Amino acid sequence: MALEFDWVDAFTDTVFGGNGCAVVHGGAGLPDAVCMAYVRETSLVECTFTGPSDVADIRVRYFLASREIPFAGHPTIATVVAMRKRGMIGDGPLVLETAAGLVPVEVQGNRVTMTQRAPEFGPVVDAALVAAVGGISASDIVHPPQVVSTGLPFCITLVKDRAALERVALNMDALAAYAAALGHDSIDIMEPFWVTLDGATAKGDTFSRLLMAPPSPAEDPFTGSATGCMASYLWAHSLIDGPRFKAEQGHDMGRAGQADVEVLGKRDAITGVKVSGQGALVMSGTAFLR
Repeated sequence: MALEFDWVDAFTDTVFGGNGCAVVHGGAGLPDAVCMAYVRETSLVECTFTGPSDVADIRVRYFLASREIPFAGHPTIATVVAMRKRGMIGDGPLVLETAAGLVPVEVQGNRVTMTQRAPEFGPVVDAALVAAVGGISASDIVHPPQVVSTGLPFCITLVKDRAALERVALNMDALAAYAAALGHDSIDIMEPFWVTLDGATAKGDTFSRLLMAPPSPAEDPFTGSATGCMASYLWAHSLIDGPRFKAEQGHDMGRAGQADVEVLGKRDAITGVKVSGQGALVMSGTAFLR
């Protein structure tokens, strides 16, 4: 089957920055095994596969190398930018059907703003257990880690400074113990999302990292879904003064990315999170999948 694709770097306005995603147009009906094999072939963290929807403007499926996930942030930006580049959509509102529900999007040129759903706050996780996953000390964590989801769950973990963030290195045994403690037999779910309240540049307010287990790449350059979870956590726990800020990620990987973030609603009644970013088209072509 010949399907057109676009490779877009999301949360950046230049190629080879931010986080890449290959968007396979019309591929939503492909078998799961083919979609996962395609992700492995690209060596990207995630790829998307689109198709028609009865309830929204378009259906989007999100795949890691190991499984389908209900929602992801940078692939949402990439998918919409790819459609905009092809003239499939114009500026204005758009609604995506995802396995996590309907995702409202606003398009303005090369900028895409998605509204992630209201956060679900899950369990608070022992700081020592989470610290072991990253090979740092529990004293490097300055607020109790907590699982949060705006469509995909992460354990938001606030560390004291950039130095602590830079020391984070994935310990696979500790990751397995952490997953087991959360009741999961898989290690590629609810990973700790490490954040510090110190931007990578003078323009940033937060800087984050996400380390991942095989078969995914070792580190995610920019994680839009986790950014929405992180924003909800920081706002709800009064760890930031205002609901708007600039999130940065990927700079130490040579793939600088930035998002404009706005938490909607009061600290104790968050209704959603707007995460906004740009995208740069890297390449387009035809994928022959079967």
